[in-house]
Amino acid sequence: MRESIKEFVEICDNCLQISEPIYEFGSLQVPGQEEFADLRYIFPNKRYIGADMRKGPGVDVILDLHKIDLNSGSVGAVLLLDTIEHVEYPRKALSEIHRILNKEGILIMSSVMNFPIHDYPYDYWRFTPQAFKSLLTEFRASYVGSCGDPLFPHTVFGLGFKTEFSDDSMKELSTRLEKWKGKWSDSSGRRKLSSLLMPPLASTVIGKLRN
Repeated sequence: MRESIKEFVEICDNCLQISEPIYEFGSLQVPGQEEFADLRYIFPNKRYIGADMRKGPGVDVILDLHKIDLNSGSVGAVLLLDTIEHVEYPRKALSEIHRILNKEGILIMSSVMNFPIHDYPYDYWRFTPQAFKSLLTEFRASYVGSCGDPLFPHTVFGLGFKTEFSDDSMKELSTRLEKWKGKWSDSSGRRKLSSLLMPPLASTVIGKLRN
């Protein structure tokens, strides 16, 4: 989890009507991220379920994104944060997420692009903003953007809506996300993520190679 992504989720919560239950897929808090990666504080009065394929800190239930064991239309919102690159069949996962969301459901997702391979347990993909648009085509409406170098961003983000959203909400969301993108416009988001996700030795070696 990156600080920039936590801020991204907070902006979405402030601008959008996010209903419960909220499922975070990829909620396992890897060593060194315990408590820091916990997003429950953003939704203090809502039912929040952490889901992953492995047991561990932050995980309330084991679920497979390729075949989610939840009823159709039973979920209010899904968080898929810096996780889709670890999913072997992302389009199948997005279709499953669309299925479980209720008629007003929202998907909030992000992924790294300009970033080294990091196996947790596997690292399959890097997505462009256009790829996110393609993944979200099943949704009635979507919002996609990137943060960092426009030609090689460190972050790609997207929102999928199963229903239309108001122009006022869209305007407020766009304004706040533009400010957020300006704050995280350089490569610091990528470097901070590297220090959090990579083993100390590997992070040190890469740092020396860049200098």
